[in-house]
Amino acid sequence: MLALRSVAAWLVILVLAMLNGLLREAVLLPHLSKPVAFVVSGLLLALCILMVAVALARWLKLRSTWRCLCVGALWLCLTLVFEFGFGYFVQGHTWAEMLEAYTFKDGNIWPLVVVVTFFAPLAAMRVRVPR
Repeated sequence: MLALRSVAAWLVILVLAMLNGLLREAVLLPHLSKPVAFVVSGLLLALCILMVAVALARWLKLRSTWRCLCVGALWLCLTLVFEFGFGYFVQGHTWAEMLEAYTFKDGNIWPLVVVVTFFAPLAAMRVRVPR
């Protein structure tokens, strides 16, 4: 049951990430420099991930560190599988192009977003679930 709930929560995150990407391309990049647009977009996505984790902490029954880390690990794996699968099979990117997102080039803070994805359930437990 935890896996299904965790995947459902991750799907919410996926939708928010896609909307964030659309916002970045349609609004941020035309009005801001590329580095600033990428930092703002990354921070916004990290905040969305944390908000989803906090909002769904009780539903996910995030009551132990182990459970939180399991959910975070699943979210991280799903994110990486989606990121590389979509990039390679749908967008036709090379592995080198996709790995460039992990270099902080041009203000891209994607590696920090990935770290937030992993630790968001743990942070949510600390904030939301009473001890």
